[in-house]
Amino acid sequence: MITALGVGGLATALALQDTLAILFSGINILVSRQIKMGDFVKLSTGEEGHVVDMNWRNTTIKTPTENMAVVPNKTIASAIITNYAQPFAECFISIPIGVSYESDLDHVEKVTCMVAKEILQETEGGVKNFEPYIRYGGFNGTSISFNVILRIKAVTDQQLICHEFIKRIYARYKQEGIIIQLPQ
Repeated sequence: MITALGVGGLATALALQDTLAILFSGINILVSRQIKMGDFVKLSTGEEGHVVDMNWRNTTIKTPTENMAVVPNKTIASAIITNYAQPFAECFISIPIGVSYESDLDHVEKVTCMVAKEILQETEGGVKNFEPYIRYGGFNGTSISFNVILRIKAVTDQQLICHEFIKRIYARYKQEGIIIQLPQ
């Protein structure tokens, strides 16, 4: 009888293994408060978006394409998570550009920073009091490469800021005679 109870207990434990793992993962996630409702997260498994629901069994993430990804808490507990809302939502973005070797680099820097400042001031999602800057990164086969560093209010603002910056910098470089060099 003791053997039968032991075998029965073992069978029950094996049958409930996944359920218990999900339950304990869910409790751990809810208690640790590393992820909260509304946070923008990216999991190492590929899912990313705003957390819209959390319970003991799973977490629902609203993706940038407006779909809902329901992720078991067991998966979240074992994944590497980037939480873009902690410790605060503001973050930097870096936009790479390359200009021709004939460019006056001081002039390029001045024009680029001026356009970047305008974008941060005029586009929703830009941090208005941030002074954008550039950092030259190297000599490529056909260009001098650099990155423009901007600060945004939330990671979800990066596409709009980048979009507006590229449109504006392209037009301004044409006016100024600065040649954007493409890799060949």
